[in-house]
Amino acid sequence: MAGGAARAAEGHGERCGTELKITVLAIGRNRDADLDRLIQGYAGRCPWPVRIEELVPRKGESEATRLTRALPEGAVVTALDERGELATSEALAARLGDWRDAGSDLAFLIGGADGLDEAIRAKADWRLALGRLTWPHLLVRLLLVEQLYRASTILAGHPYHRW
Repeated sequence: MAGGAARAAEGHGERCGTELKITVLAIGRNRDADLDRLIQGYAGRCPWPVRIEELVPRKGESEATRLTRALPEGAVVTALDERGELATSEALAARLGDWRDAGSDLAFLIGGADGLDEAIRAKADWRLALGRLTWPHLLVRLLLVEQLYRASTILAGHPYHRW
């Protein structure tokens, strides 16, 4: 993240059943160390490994092509899209629990400043909106990782989501 390196944060804490492997594919580099600390903090609290991979398209390559190349094989794909489904934290937790129980690997896609191209949105198994507001793509990383952690606490019956 800061400095452009992709990082994997291994969760520590109580496990919630079958292991999930979560990959967040995000267009662009985060050069903000304070934002990186927040993102890594939530990723580190999550009981599942959360890998955040920053992607920069090569010259002449579209963001959609770059995201497609980076998709983990066989992963359930969720596109973060302001036109997607509005879900509650509890609904997200329920989906994650179902995917966890099915033994699925997950990939969450975050586009660049212009969002995700229709070609990549069409490949998604689910389109998720974090509200109808337009969020800066770098902040979406933080919002998503916090919601992944929150979902894990809901599934574990931990009161974090009530604080």
